Formats: sequence, structure tokens, C-alpha cells
Amino acid sequence: MRLKLLTWDVKDTLLRVRLPVGQQYQAEAKSRGIQVDSASLESSFRQVYRNHWRLFPNYGLSQGMTSHRWWLDVVSQTFRLSGVHDEKILQPLAEKLYQDFYTNKYWEVLPGAREALKECGELGLKMAVISNFDRRLEDILQQVDLDRHFEFVLTSESAGVAKPDLAIFHKALKLGGVLPQYAAHIGDDFVNDYMAAREAGMVSFLLQRHPREDIPSDHLIQSFDQLIPRLQKVIE
Repeated sequence: MRLKLLTWDVKDTLLRVRLPVGQQYQAEAKSRGIQVDSASLESSFRQVYRNHWRLFPNYGLSQGMTSHRWWLDVVSQTFRLSGVHDEKILQPLAEKLYQDFYTNKYWEVLPGAREALKECGELGLKMAVISNFDRRLEDILQQVDLDRHFEFVLTSESAGVAKPDLAIFHKALKLGGVLPQYAAHIGDDFVNDYMAAREAGMVSFLLQRHPREDIPSDHLIQSFDQLIPRLQKVIE
């Protein structure tokens, strides 16, 4: 076969938050004179995010919400759960954090990711993004100078459906103009990335630093320097 399209997950595959969310939320609160424990914020955020995604999946789009509103609710509820209840403080605080996460202030490129993207481009591969992210992603990728590597960026917000639903992969394949057997996907989530892409008929690779016995070793990428050899086997 001849691989033509390589799609990427983004969060914890190409980008990661610079500091744990609890620390970033604490710093912004402190700048406003609010003292709150970062560990409490981290725990609260994880709980609120998980529950909100379950109740209002994919930013609540099918329930009439916007991703902006969805995130303001998540941030506000995170602080409430950690003991901050002044609504006059919560709304501007949530809005400021939402806007800051639009930029590279809170995001950094994972070590080796820039080089991996450059090398993939040199192989002649067309590349794109498939991510369970909101509409801010294209701006964030531009801020960190990764956008130039991609022909298109397909977020779950723009697609109207989130991984592991196969529809988002089908939309990406249509945008890329390729059949699934000529496309590969790389991401860090076993279900959302590795299994879902394979169910869509694509080749897929799981980016994880720890060995796993439940997938073939040549499907696992423990560091970016393993990516090109894996891809060359598929290309050739």
C-alpha cells in the first residue's frame, strides 16, 4: 500500500498544558486576590470535566450549548467545588481563563513533536488533525507554529461528533480525499485514537511511553524517533 494521509490527535500527542490545570487556575485566582488550593482545583476540575462531558457530550452542541458556554460552566463549577462561591468573581475569572487557553500561554509542544512533523512532511505525507477539541484549536496551533504542517484541522466541535464515533474519521477521510486503507492516525488514547481509527479502516499507532501487551509492538510508539520507521513500513 501507499500511505497518503496521516492524521494526528493533538492534546497529549502534540501539545500538553504547561502546568497542571489546578496550578494554572490557582495562579489566575491568586492574581485576583483569591486563595484556593491547587490540588483541590485539580481534583475538582477532573470531576467536573468528566461529569460535564457525560451530561453534555461534545460541548453540549446537540443540546443547544456552545463550547464557550460549556467551558465557562466547567471552570465556574470547578471553583465552586473548591470553595469559591462569589458569582461576581467567578464569571470574569472563568472568561479570563477561557481566553488565555486560546493562546500558547498555557500550552507547549511536546518534545520531539516538531521534528516528527517535519520528517513526516519530508516523506511526502499529507497531514491533518482529528481532535476532540473546541473551536480554539486552530488558533492555538497557529500560536505554537504547528498549523503550517496540516492541510486541515477537524475538531469535534466543527465535525459535530467526537471520537471514538467513527463519523469524525469518515469526515476526515472525505476532507482528505482518501480511502481509509491509505490513511493512518496517531494519538495517545487507546479507545478514541487507536481502536476507533482501526474500526474506521485506517492504520493507527498508539503514542504511549509504557509498553503494552494488548497491541502489536509495531503499532506502539514510545518516542517520536520510532514514528518514521513505523511509517516507512506502511508506506513501502
